[in-house]
Amino acid sequence: MQLRQENILAVDDDIHILELLQRHLQSFNYHVYKAISVKEAVEILRDTQIDLLITDLKMPEIDGFELIKFVSENYPEIPKLIVTGFPSVQDSLAAIKSGVVDYLTKPFTKDELIVAVDKSINSKKQLAINSSNSSQNNKSTYGEIIGNSEKINHVIQIIEKVKNNKATVFIKGESGTGKELVARAIHYQGKYSRAPFIAVNCGGIPENLIEAELFGYTKGAFTGADKVREGYFQAANGGTIFLDEIGNAPRSVQSRLLRVLQEKEVVKVGAQKPEKIDVRIVTATNSNLREMIKNDTFREDLYYRLTVVEIDVAPLRDRKEDIPLLVEKFLHKYGIEYKDRFIKIAPEASKVLERYHWPGNIRELENVIQRAVIMCDKVIEIKHLPDTLKFNIDFPNDELVSLKEIEKRHVIKILNATNNNKTKAAEILGITRKTLRQKLEN
Repeated sequence: MQLRQENILAVDDDIHILELLQRHLQSFNYHVYKAISVKEAVEILRDTQIDLLITDLKMPEIDGFELIKFVSENYPEIPKLIVTGFPSVQDSLAAIKSGVVDYLTKPFTKDELIVAVDKSINSKKQLAINSSNSSQNNKSTYGEIIGNSEKINHVIQIIEKVKNNKATVFIKGESGTGKELVARAIHYQGKYSRAPFIAVNCGGIPENLIEAELFGYTKGAFTGADKVREGYFQAANGGTIFLDEIGNAPRSVQSRLLRVLQEKEVVKVGAQKPEKIDVRIVTATNSNLREMIKNDTFREDLYYRLTVVEIDVAPLRDRKEDIPLLVEKFLHKYGIEYKDRFIKIAPEASKVLERYHWPGNIRELENVIQRAVIMCDKVIEIKHLPDTLKFNIDFPNDELVSLKEIEKRHVIKILNATNNNKTKAAEILGITRKTLRQKLEN
């Protein structure tokens, strides 16, 4: 019998059904992962490459439809097959709209299952063909990058051009914008995805150790070097090394990097003989390297070697249309982790998130959602957001306004956020409804 490579995730709260699915599928040499809950299924999805999801609909706590929605948004390439003992026309239509390929009713025969599985897996292959012929701009996810804004689509277009070659790539952007996600996409979306990807924070390694960590060392090279050790560059051989905060690299390391780029070789600390190496170098920083060149703290010749291709990752305030997609991702992630359920967000809370200027970018947004999920029950409301967001008031830098005008604008902003619900607005402002009415009249 032909050995199949596909991994199938089966989800059902009935352990007997799971065992039946496993027996039938393993008899055709499929690899089967079992989950008795949606939470367990999400954990498997995060750690394993899955080629087909088989799920029941009616399950306690979180139902199968929520899982289907989660997979459609986070793993759109995975086909979905429903196996349920409670069929209905309404469920069938809802399943089809959610992107389900096929629908089996319990009890089912082994032949019926295999036909449905083969149909679903073949649909994935066809989807891959169609996706390669369609515009990437129609997607809201690319690797771990999430967004559909013009700025993110421009980043993805550049990644598409560099992912299958080993040109050096320089990623610039503010802290928290997702520069490492871009580096990972360059590696994992291209033909070198099965080779190593090594990420190194140059600012996180002490200056006296960074050369040894990056390039390795020989026995006796320094005190404590009791054996030969490979460095990060050797570990990344054949693949990609991502050097974050490259502006923090000392001049001695910059000279060695230049040799790697020019000669395609590294020399361990304490060694004389160079080693040939084949590594794509991707770097990133939020520092101004041109200013560092003027101050003679960064080598100009290295700068031009590292910036063959430049990618500028926009701050979140310049692509606010991506915020709802990012929020949805973090709600799924932390809802499962902390609450064993999918958490929703109230429309007025969403509006607050979309108005905020996000100086900490995606990292700050993720922290806000993580905290809000912990603080809420099932729905995130304005009261679960930090005060820095709730009471954030943006004015042009050159506009001088009175305290009374600031108060008026803030009251109006809260009313807009709560869809003119005066009771809720008064609660957020910490005043009575009567006081709110008086402020509006004044």
